[in-house]
Amino acid sequence: MSKFERLLIIDFGSQFTQLIARRLRELGVFSEIIPFQKIDDKNLKEYNPKAVILSGGPASVLEKNSPRTPLNLFDMNIPVLGICYGLQVLVKVLGGQVERGKGTAEFGRAFLKKSVIQTDLINGMFSDDSEQVWMSHGDHVSEIPLSFQVFASTESAPFAIIGDKKKKIYGVQFHPEVYHTLNGSKLLDNFLKISGFKKNWTMKSYKETKINQLQKTIGDQRVICALSGGVDSSVTAALIHKAIGSKLTCIYVDHGMMRLNESDEIINMFKDYFNIRIIHANESDLFLNSLKGIVDPEEKRKIIGRLFIEVFTKYSNEIGNIKFLAQGTLYPDVIESVSFTGGPSETIKSHHNVGGLPKNMQLELVEPLRELFKDEVRKLGIELGLPKHFISRHPFPGPGLAIRCPGEVNLNKLKILKHADSIFINQIKKYNLYDKIWQAFVVLLPVRSVGVMGDGRTYDFVCSLRAVTSVDGMTADFYPFDNEFLGETSNKIINEIRGINRVTYDITSKPPGTIEWE
Repeated sequence: MSKFERLLIIDFGSQFTQLIARRLRELGVFSEIIPFQKIDDKNLKEYNPKAVILSGGPASVLEKNSPRTPLNLFDMNIPVLGICYGLQVLVKVLGGQVERGKGTAEFGRAFLKKSVIQTDLINGMFSDDSEQVWMSHGDHVSEIPLSFQVFASTESAPFAIIGDKKKKIYGVQFHPEVYHTLNGSKLLDNFLKISGFKKNWTMKSYKETKINQLQKTIGDQRVICALSGGVDSSVTAALIHKAIGSKLTCIYVDHGMMRLNESDEIINMFKDYFNIRIIHANESDLFLNSLKGIVDPEEKRKIIGRLFIEVFTKYSNEIGNIKFLAQGTLYPDVIESVSFTGGPSETIKSHHNVGGLPKNMQLELVEPLRELFKDEVRKLGIELGLPKHFISRHPFPGPGLAIRCPGEVNLNKLKILKHADSIFINQIKKYNLYDKIWQAFVVLLPVRSVGVMGDGRTYDFVCSLRAVTSVDGMTADFYPFDNEFLGETSNKIINEIRGINRVTYDITSKPPGTIEWE
């Protein structure tokens, strides 16, 4: 990546750190993330970044031994932007004050008011009197460094945008990287302009760089790819195949928890579109037997993760001379499981491809999409020449329908759920809504309700429809179906499926919920 100008992001453990890098890539600038504990004065100088962004984080600058920047960062004469906790760090280091007080915390939407002092950092913003941003902070800046000026404020944050224009050091209390900050990308773009970036980074360049990296990492060794049939694993397979050709073998593990007829479609699709060796490993009995009596979602995910690796190890041993296991792990999987960079972010939930891995795993992991979000993966798939109709498929979790069956998983519940999910997706396609929705599925709830069908009493399962809009999977809003759609879909599910007598619609956004129920 030496041909690209580098922006360095110092990660203080925010759940949104990778979103910053992602926004910068959208704007044509390559960035690297490094955890605060792995950067010091010496390697900061070696990195030689053109600019630095300080991320948010869960710590408080008022705590003893809380994360800080390298001492010489602000003496390097390069632009710096502090975001949320990053703002509070630069304020504290440069002689300002941060306090914790009642009534000053902000979580969620807030509205900026522009000051009379102008700055290029907010060019193109404030078309109205106020500017919507997304806040998530407890501490607040109470006194800014001597050379700083105030460019915008909110009711609870009088120093929401501050900076030293001469030194090109800026700080914002909100998160410009999330989409709820409506002009956040504009602010980041302004910072890039202030920093003098040429903006020459593209998905094509990312593809070429990754192919070169894969060739160097893998060499003459052989790779098996954990193929699920979803977009992530498929793009992973296509990218690795582009890099190493016939040294790749894909293993499709059929755990019995795929959608209706999906296994057959996956096998046939890869035979039609890819000249890649694929092994169909039907291990549904193994997975379902191992999940008997298991109701805790974390335990289900870890069991499925462990079995995935065991199955891959088994088949790789049969193939022989395999060194690497490729997985379609994406950044949202990583950030919800463990800090992407080794920083202090909190675990939300485990994912099958990043949690539950045995310590004695015999294969080395290759995860070429680990830095990307779903929409970026789709762009990479198009760049690799994959069919558009395939690339546009909704995300599907590695653990499959197991995490859409809260409680114990069994064959009867899976049969009911597969049928209900198929009806829901077909309805969405019928109404030409599929491409407008990020992800849609049915959850079979672990409760039963009394119903009346004909002249008889029923006591059957309740299901919940779930459909969300999103850009990157980090935040999401429920899709606003009209009553006609919901009524028609509910009637079809209840009338056509024996075992469901009540249908609900989930109107929870992310946050506070997650997209999946488990």
